[in-house]
Amino acid sequence: MSTLVLGGTRSGKSAYAERLVPDAAAVYVATARPVDPAADPEWADRIAVHRRRRPASWETVEDDDGSRTAEVVRSHPRPVLVDDLATWVTGLLDDAGWERDAPSVAAGREALVDAVRGRTGPLVLVSAEVGLGVVPSTSAGRRFRDELGLLNADLAAVCDEVVLLVAGLPVPLKGTSGSDSVVP
Repeated sequence: MSTLVLGGTRSGKSAYAERLVPDAAAVYVATARPVDPAADPEWADRIAVHRRRRPASWETVEDDDGSRTAEVVRSHPRPVLVDDLATWVTGLLDDAGWERDAPSVAAGREALVDAVRGRTGPLVLVSAEVGLGVVPSTSAGRRFRDELGLLNADLAAVCDEVVLLVAGLPVPLKGTSGSDSVVP
């Protein structure tokens, strides 16, 4: 069973996703790249909040270079929670120099979608929904929005369930408790 949890900033998507994990011995894939707390204390604090919220029984895989997420999804036997795909995409774009249509970004997206498609164990993915707001004023902002939108759509097509969090409320989009339609 795979579930994609989407939502905006502070929508409650991470906390909701954590409650979906069916096993106390889950694997948590943290995709945010660590920062020097002195250089960006607010980001360091966000990471610390997520770390404190995780049960001690969970194994944490800090995928700070983006290379391990697809492999953990593909092969780990325990339930897996990946949080969050927006930071994972940001890392792919950083590594590609924010080049438009970079082959490495497309390859990373395809590898993750293939891993999700082939997974048989419980999986929960968290991602930001960024396509509902204004068009970003910068090329990098539009690039990020476009790449994350492509990833979200591809994952929604292969996940069993998709839920959108709005103001802390889950809105089922696909699966047994909601509609099964996904626009490709």
